[in-house]
Order: sequence, then C-alpha cells, then structure tokens
Amino acid sequence: MDKTSGIGVILGFAVLIGGMILKGSSPIALYNPAALVIIMGGTVACILVAFPMDEVKKVPTLFKVVFSDLKMVPVKDMIPMFTEWAMIARKEGLLSLEERSEEVEDPFLKRGLKMVVDGQSQEQIRELMEEEISAMEERHELGAKIFTQAGTYSPTLGVLGAVIGLVAALGHLDDVALLGKSISAAFIATLFGIFMGYVLWHPFANKLKRKSEQEVRMKMIMLEGLLSVQSGLPARVVEEKLLTYLPSKDRELKEPDRVGAQIEA
Repeated sequence: MDKTSGIGVILGFAVLIGGMILKGSSPIALYNPAALVIIMGGTVACILVAFPMDEVKKVPTLFKVVFSDLKMVPVKDMIPMFTEWAMIARKEGLLSLEERSEEVEDPFLKRGLKMVVDGQSQEQIRELMEEEISAMEERHELGAKIFTQAGTYSPTLGVLGAVIGLVAALGHLDDVALLGKSISAAFIATLFGIFMGYVLWHPFANKLKRKSEQEVRMKMIMLEGLLSVQSGLPARVVEEKLLTYLPSKDRELKEPDRVGAQIEA
C-alpha cells in the first residue's frame, strides 16, 4: 500500500474536522445527505458526460493505483543484473542471454532482452520500446485527466449546492432560527466541493502523474541498459553509465553488487 496516499487522505479529513471544532462548529453539521448527493452525484454525472464509458470503467483501477505501491525493480538492483549480462554477452555472445530472459519477471524488460537475443538492431529495439513507453504514458495521462476534471467540477458543484440551499433557506424568512440553520447547511455543499476537489481529486491526479513519471524513468533505464549490453560495452562501463541515474549519495554500491563490474570481459 502507498502509505503517503492513505496518510494524506486521513490527515485531510482530520484537518477538516479539527478545523470545524476549533472554529466552534459541530462536525455533525457535515452530515448533510443533500450536499453529498449534489457533489458526489454531480461529479459522477459530469465525468460520465465528459468521458466515454470504456474510460470511466477504469476509475476503480485508478483508485487502486493511487493507493498501491509501484512494483518496480530499484535501479540499485538492476545495475548488478545488467553488468552481469554485459559480462556474459562479451564472453559467450548475446545468444547466451536467452536463458536469462526466461528468468526476468518484468514484461517490458523480458521483451527487450528477447529482442536483443534475437539480433534485432538497436534502432528497431529503441523504436519499438519507446513506442511502448509512449503508449503507456498516454494511458496514464488519461487516467490522471479523469481525476483532474473531477477536481475542476467539484468546487463549481459546491457553488451550485450552495445556491440550491439558499433557495430553500429563503422559504424560512419568517423563522430566523431555522433560516440560520438553512443557510449554514447550504454552505456545507460548497465546503464538500472544495474539499473533494483540492484535497482528494487534484492530489489523486498528481499522484498518478508522478507514478507514471517514475515508471517511464524506470523503463528508460531498462532500455539504456539493454542497448548497452547489446553494444558489447564492458561491464564496468555499463555500471558507470547506469549509476548516473542514481543520486550521488546512492552511487556507492555494496561490495557484493560490484563483483560483476570489477571484471571486464
């Protein structure tokens, strides 16, 4: 589970409730079914109008992505793997990596390694794999756009809810006490709209974008590693090349991880 997403949502609700208490308002005021119907129902309606059904059906999966950790191989773990492949390729040839391709779990990396073993040119491999990365980016961008649009609609629907509430409140001009409660309830819709738009939907969209960027970066590192192995570069050169993708403080690999890099074919 992505702990930051969970903690952020919980903290957001805690701030909302805590803020109301500190301001002297009762959190019970948040119990307003009409406001929830207007904001939640209205947002769903807007999304259905704005996006085709085959894209809307992916929303549950998008929630799962927001609250799940990306399953990616860390760069520090990939470097020893690529240096080992480089060493094997220089000693025994690229065909000797065919057995290694069956051990790879990542579909993208496995496909790339098989293309290397099959003898496809670097231009073909780069073109095909970059096209796959671009297609993935496009899918991810669409998912983030759904939440971005939801974040745009929610605050406006909050204003709509406030207007509806005020119309209802005007029917109680003869009762000052009831009028005050009605006006207060009217603005709960605005509160929900702003909260959901700027504490939930927009941050969810940003989280999807960041995870997409991380995955793209990882796949580009995989591509560079594969092309370096195919080029017949020495293991040490492959290691140094991939280390540039790590922050300076993480570039000192542990001794066991450098074993393959110390020997050049």
